[in-house]
Amino acid sequence: MKKLIASAGLVAVGTASLHAVDSYYGLSRQEASKPWSISASLRGFYDDNFAAAPKSIREDSWGMEFSPAFALNFPMEQTYVRVGYIYSLKYYFERDDDKADHSHDFNVKAEHRFSERYKIELSDSFVYAQEPELIDETTQTQFRTDSDVYRNRATVNFVAELTELWSLLAGYQNIWYDYVQEGDFSRSALLDRTEHLFRLDGRWQMQEHLIGLVGYQYGVNDYRSKNLITSLVRGDDRDNTAHYVYLGANYSFSSQLNGEARAGVRSTDYDTGDDELSPYVDIAGTYTYLPGSYVQLGFRHDRNATDVAGSGADITTDQETSSVFGSINHRITPQLNGRLETQYQRGVFNGGPADGDLENFFLAGVNLEYRINNNWAAETGYNYDRLDSDASNRSFTRNRVYVGVRASY
Repeated sequence: MKKLIASAGLVAVGTASLHAVDSYYGLSRQEASKPWSISASLRGFYDDNFAAAPKSIREDSWGMEFSPAFALNFPMEQTYVRVGYIYSLKYYFERDDDKADHSHDFNVKAEHRFSERYKIELSDSFVYAQEPELIDETTQTQFRTDSDVYRNRATVNFVAELTELWSLLAGYQNIWYDYVQEGDFSRSALLDRTEHLFRLDGRWQMQEHLIGLVGYQYGVNDYRSKNLITSLVRGDDRDNTAHYVYLGANYSFSSQLNGEARAGVRSTDYDTGDDELSPYVDIAGTYTYLPGSYVQLGFRHDRNATDVAGSGADITTDQETSSVFGSINHRITPQLNGRLETQYQRGVFNGGPADGDLENFFLAGVNLEYRINNNWAAETGYNYDRLDSDASNRSFTRNRVYVGVRASY
């Protein structure tokens, strides 16, 4: 699952079919075409609620961020490998302790073509951070703690063109989450888990630019903690499996407009609690209306993990969530580029005292970048986050502004 990220940390729930158009690891297409690319940014920022906490206990701070990145490309006759790394240091002047946040993001992407009809795609993303939203974009947690968090996402897809009209995609994704804060009622007890997702899609070339598909996915959500999340329930009591059945299509209207959609049902079997049948939808599209200017839109409906636990033997198993998200990247002048990103997410808790309670989560971010020359750029931006929750002590607002410079080679 991809995610949209504004340059100061705006995270949106993405879709498997939504791709960035002009950037990868913060590097332009021109930079990414070289065997190696490096960049670094230095920003000053103000965050009026750095812990994403309720109004009564919110704290603000000025700060500085330094973020270098590099990427290596290894193109070969039948194989392509890309390796990338991003480091971020955020220093909060007014935070009483642990003034510095460090995050590391390692990525590897590889593709090998056995022939014109058969290929395999591999990717792996390892992230270490303090803010949970950088780790788990599908879970809206309570306010930030000082806990370190690790996440690894590995994906492998095998694509076979069986005939000119029929093809097959078989895939597997493994996501591993480890919250270092351990003990009963901790975030580790609530959210440490391994997610397995097996996928099989049959694809039919209906027209030159239209591909229809029918697919099935099998998911296993294995919560690893033996610690208590309520007085009677342990973390691994929230284990569940899921079956997805869906139909879909991939349509390239032109070189400027394309989209992909999948819609069906999900059946979730819980180790504790009643089984659930829910819709599954994943839609995304991209429209490039001018060189360097494009719009991306998407909608997703699925179930996701939650840090709301419940009480006694009556537990909250997960959350059913609908997300609408989009972005506009507009080249205002050859030197000035603007980007707007937004997301609205509506979640409903399943089980426990919070059963049926709503959470409405809204994110918006705007960024302006002025390219001084081929290697240097200045940028500024603003991010707004708002959570309105029926659950107690979760609602918050957060405003962030930043200004800085970026060098790339």
